[in-house]
Amino acid sequence: MTTTHHKAVAAGLALLLTGAASAVGAGSATAAGGTVQLPVLASRLDADAACATGSDRRATDVPWEQVSLQLSRTWPFASGTGVTVGVVDTGVSSSAPALKGRVTAVGDAGTDCVGHGTFVAGLVGAAVADGVRFAGVAQQARILAVRGSDARGKASADRVAEGIRAAVDGGAKVVTVSAALAADSAALRSAVALAAKKDVLVIAAAVPDAPATATSTDTPPARDYYPAADDGVLSVLDVDVSGKRPTGAYTPFSASIAAPGDGVVGIGPKKAGHYIGSGASLAAGFVAGAAALVRSVHPDLTAAQTATLLRSSAYPADVPRLDPYAAVTSVLTDTAAAPARGDAGTPVHLPADKAVGPLRRALWPASGGLAVIIAVVWLGLILPRGRRLGWRPSRPERAAGPGPEGAESPVPVGTGAQGTSES
Repeated sequence: MTTTHHKAVAAGLALLLTGAASAVGAGSATAAGGTVQLPVLASRLDADAACATGSDRRATDVPWEQVSLQLSRTWPFASGTGVTVGVVDTGVSSSAPALKGRVTAVGDAGTDCVGHGTFVAGLVGAAVADGVRFAGVAQQARILAVRGSDARGKASADRVAEGIRAAVDGGAKVVTVSAALAADSAALRSAVALAAKKDVLVIAAAVPDAPATATSTDTPPARDYYPAADDGVLSVLDVDVSGKRPTGAYTPFSASIAAPGDGVVGIGPKKAGHYIGSGASLAAGFVAGAAALVRSVHPDLTAAQTATLLRSSAYPADVPRLDPYAAVTSVLTDTAAAPARGDAGTPVHLPADKAVGPLRRALWPASGGLAVIIAVVWLGLILPRGRRLGWRPSRPERAAGPGPEGAESPVPVGTGAQGTSES
């Protein structure tokens, strides 16, 4: 009877251990979506490379980034209606199905050979399609397509500056810039100053997108990139599903806010399929979408106040993590007033990186499972053994004496689990 009882307890213990382990990993597995293999979208094309033709593969599960950002909770409160977001990138395809009827292009920016600008615009505001659970952050926002690079994706300070100016002149209330340039310029600073004067929030990638071949030893030294490091720009850093920086990613001296940017799902310039991409430029797209939501429900806020609200409502971390739901449902208090000179807020220095709020909350079920495991071990192994050996609770009126001779140590937790899993 004793052996059978112990086997039953060990089997139950192994089951609970398995359940607890599943609870820890379930967030990542579910958030990462299904097993559909999506093509990777480049941010720049070689001179002889063919233009992106669109993807035939569709992501039918909810992408991890939408789960992390709690967008399903946010959409009942805001949609981005009435707000135009300027996308300064490789162009935005006006024929992309998920953006149909909401793209206005400056010059020839309505075509997108690379596809990167269309991908970013989709993160900002792609609409839901039948059979697909991917969607942009602000599904009713309008997109103003502006070139910040040549047709192959090569950006320059002059092109980006012209793009910011064109977006401001075109009526955008939020502008996202994908380029992260190694050098600042008077043209960039002038364009950013114009945006601040016109009450337009400029959001930019804090670092360039990491090379696809990067390894842990490739990480370059920290430095500033532009226009993200200019005053008045909300600079955005990319994080992965666990809230950490991707391997080989570039590092800035500082950043204003962080958002998903590693292995995120997005649309292409043609067809209704999806791509997968990585980089701070994509994280900036999520923040731009959130800014559009805030400006649609809080039209009285200035661009600088919108930036402050996004940061003050974010998950606490060395670089605050974007929380669109909190931003949309929060009220900017006097203590969180916008900083002077249109600044986007004092940047938070790197490199420390802690887990995001949702990830922490996801660990609670696992903690509960471990508590149950301890209770099972106590009730199933230690308590019956103690009773058979004459164990009784200590009495206050008697001095504690030595325990019964021959008492055995309890079976380690891992022993039963391991033996059961191997059988």
